[in-house]
Amino acid sequence: MARIGYHASHEQFAPAALRDLAIRAEAAGFAAIKCSDHLQPWSASQGQSGHAWCWLGAAMQATTLPFGNIAAPGYRYHPVVMAQAAATLAQMFPGRFWLALGTGQALNEAMTGGVWPDKPERNARLKECFDVMAALLRGETVTHRGRITAIEARVWSLPDAPPPLLGAAVTEDTARFVGGWADGLLTTGGDPGHVARVIESFREGGGAGKPVHVQHALSWAPTQDEAMAQALDQWAPAAIGGEVNWDLRRPSDFDLLAPLVDENRIARSVRVSADPGLHRADVQALADLGADTVFLHNVGRNQEDFIDMAGRELVG
Repeated sequence: MARIGYHASHEQFAPAALRDLAIRAEAAGFAAIKCSDHLQPWSASQGQSGHAWCWLGAAMQATTLPFGNIAAPGYRYHPVVMAQAAATLAQMFPGRFWLALGTGQALNEAMTGGVWPDKPERNARLKECFDVMAALLRGETVTHRGRITAIEARVWSLPDAPPPLLGAAVTEDTARFVGGWADGLLTTGGDPGHVARVIESFREGGGAGKPVHVQHALSWAPTQDEAMAQALDQWAPAAIGGEVNWDLRRPSDFDLLAPLVDENRIARSVRVSADPGLHRADVQALADLGADTVFLHNVGRNQEDFIDMAGRELVG
């Protein structure tokens, strides 16, 4: 059985409330926590986007669990600054922090004023950022001139062991791309067949034996109607799919498309069910594919009730 973690969604909850949810999740029996790293929410109705790195220090101090973060270096975060932040957390909380690096979304990264590139260019930038960050976290002094620039950069406050730098991927091609150099994989849940192909591609690309984390979106409530209403209210804009998620720049753009997401479409990316047994079976199916940790992201506003239910039905 994989470890079951809790996903803390900065897009949906104010930082202080999200810290308290992390404390509640640990008390309920969750084994790990990860968070998103957004500058803007997917939708105006979500209404939040606290600074993930500030929050991580407070939340990790308030708990004892391992934490992870997914972020995109090379845009609003220079990779040298991100490496410094990762090193600081790993030094203060030894063995408790990992970081997944992704190619990002225009929603969060495009407002720095640069041209938002296509996926192949974003992949190339990601690899450069990884190489710079990995060298810095090994204690090296780095000069690099390419898609990003670092001149005699060094991180002085280092942990005893560098935090793992995972690669984030939702497609087979990207998973294969990160397999050869990332320390592990972070991917999304959903259809087991698709997840299996992504994990296998990661392993074929060089990721065999490396850890796999899965962020699994679900919507639980006491009734099926409530669960569906929560999913459509909070997660319809993020369930559009295709290249839209990576290229739209404003929450208002996503809100324009949200009415196109009906119950059938939301079910393609979010498991909507009032039955804890079905959610338990989903976790087991992902564990059977080789996931080391499955992070549950209940997309609704009912986080306290979900955590309490999970403590009784899912994480024990």
